[in-house]
Amino acid sequence: MRDIFFRHPAIGALIFICLFSGNAVAQTVQPVDPDMAERKLDAPPSEVDPYEDWNRKVYGFNETIDNWFLRPVAKGYRTIMPGFADRAVTNFFNNLTEIRNFANSIFQLKGESAVVAAGRFTYNTVFGLGGLIDVATMFDLPERPEDFGQTLGYWGTGSGPYLMLPFLGPSNPRDFGGFVSDNLLLPSAWDLAETPDVYYARALQIVDKRADLIPAEGFISGDGYTFVRNAYLQRRAYLINDGRTVDDPFASDDDEDLMLEDF
Repeated sequence: MRDIFFRHPAIGALIFICLFSGNAVAQTVQPVDPDMAERKLDAPPSEVDPYEDWNRKVYGFNETIDNWFLRPVAKGYRTIMPGFADRAVTNFFNNLTEIRNFANSIFQLKGESAVVAAGRFTYNTVFGLGGLIDVATMFDLPERPEDFGQTLGYWGTGSGPYLMLPFLGPSNPRDFGGFVSDNLLLPSAWDLAETPDVYYARALQIVDKRADLIPAEGFISGDGYTFVRNAYLQRRAYLINDGRTVDDPFASDDDEDLMLEDF
């Protein structure tokens, strides 16, 4: 129980509130076949987001918590944290996700991506001072994010309806299940953390993530809920289809296209 709590603490979910009051899980079915993916993404909003009324209430709840607590703390963090130190903290936590990337690349039979994830973790850990410096990107090994939600989508598991979850933000049944699996079942560097250090590390990770998202807030236009939903769906479709673009499922809403790296 101790490991489960450390690897998936409730406060850790606040990372996803950073995504404009709502994120790290929702889209329509994204099978491997790009033609089928495009047909599903063309579904009307009523099919993709059948619980919109409830989702908007949860979105408002998440937004309130972010406005009153997380965002002010993140703004203070940006004010006092030197740029090089901020980048080092971000690099350190990003490096830990390479273990997840490696495992899910194996599950998806993506040998090249698995090698890249292993190489990134090795280079950044050994030559990047424990991950503080992103040496791997300098060696032309950019990150290839993979999670268990993507793994389920790769093998044809349907996503189910779009959901806005308290604290966790944008999600769906498949991606929420993947999120839980990544944090509770798969190997993680967080297993090595001891109390109370794990609490300090988690808190720093949350604040750093939220601080990094502050500049992106200027991209939000129109209805915030719709914008977050569209951006999230686009990002997840992009990841699951390995960069093969598909049509924006909500293009008629006249929102700007946005691929948010943290969605």
